[in-house]
Amino acid sequence: MSFSGTAVPGRMEFLLTDEQQLLRDSVREFAEKELRPRAHDLDLSGEFPWENVRKMAALGLFGMTTPAAYGGSDADAVSCALASEELARGCASTATILSAVNSLCVPPILKFGTEAQRERWLPPLARGETLGAFALSEPQAGSDAAALRSTAVKAGGEWVINGRKVFCTCGNVSGVTLVFAVTDPAKGAHGITAFLVDTKARGYIVEKVEEKMGLHGSPTASLVFEDLRVPEEARLGGEGDGLKVAFSTLDGGRIGVAAMANGIAQAALEESVAYAKSRVQFGRPIADHQALQWMLADMAVGIEASRLLIHRAAWLKDRGLPHTKEAAMAKLFASSQAAKVTVKAVQIHGGYGYIKDYAVERFFRDIKVYEIFEGTNEIQRVVIARQLGLP
Repeated sequence: MSFSGTAVPGRMEFLLTDEQQLLRDSVREFAEKELRPRAHDLDLSGEFPWENVRKMAALGLFGMTTPAAYGGSDADAVSCALASEELARGCASTATILSAVNSLCVPPILKFGTEAQRERWLPPLARGETLGAFALSEPQAGSDAAALRSTAVKAGGEWVINGRKVFCTCGNVSGVTLVFAVTDPAKGAHGITAFLVDTKARGYIVEKVEEKMGLHGSPTASLVFEDLRVPEEARLGGEGDGLKVAFSTLDGGRIGVAAMANGIAQAALEESVAYAKSRVQFGRPIADHQALQWMLADMAVGIEASRLLIHRAAWLKDRGLPHTKEAAMAKLFASSQAAKVTVKAVQIHGGYGYIKDYAVERFFRDIKVYEIFEGTNEIQRVVIARQLGLP
């Protein structure tokens, strides 16, 4: 595998291109200067970070997965993973907001949308003028996506949507939400269809914004649809192709989730190394103690291993190669490792790690959802097992 495109026979290369390194360094500088200093206050206030959104838009980050023809930069998947990791290292809430556009909204419009749908939605999404959301989960349908109860019924040249959605990132601030509903109950999983819903439409109701353990700056909304009417032109893909749209989107989205998890882990490691060097106990820095050194070494190994899995999955995606298994592996491993890293980070900080004044407390809370959304880690194991040919 070669990120540089200059593979030498008989040797694997893991070098980033000059462009990828420049992007990573630029996003890292932005996250360090603009996001990280505000992350603590954002976590406490729970306010939506519009200022962060505007600054990311000015840098073109919302257009990374959008082709140039629609106002984006059409960045490769490795570059997107690099950016996601660096943004999450600075502020996981802000990174998650960006991911809702670049991973969950733009790709399905590109892959399954009509030209009219692309022209309508992609330019404002790329400019950060419109945010996107992905509404699949329902109160009774989480991992079992085929158990949806929201319905879409044809009425003349329109579809009338009724139902309820939960756990919808940015569903309260989005301009367009990708909604999945049952259009033919008799066909079961093959009777679900996807729709691009303008959130200004009558009947699109934000029931509530959840109070969560972490990611306080990234809103998670519960939505209700009451006789929500959308035109036929809002249907994304064919009738009954809803789960095809959803699962295809989640394959790529899991790479982004893994990268963000790794960014949180990287931040936790950096905080822990700095603390271990400065904290003096028994007359010397705790970094001198082998027990702490081993903890930090294990944290670093997990982060680097995760990064390689993430870049491998992104590399395959960039080449149009199958990456379902690799994306699931990256998401499973990176989020699990990041959870372990943040636990160790709190332990290294001792009592201070349990106090909100220290960033590791926030990392500990933020990381948990990365083991849950875009498919729980248990579901990732199911995906991997099926890719291995198991029933």
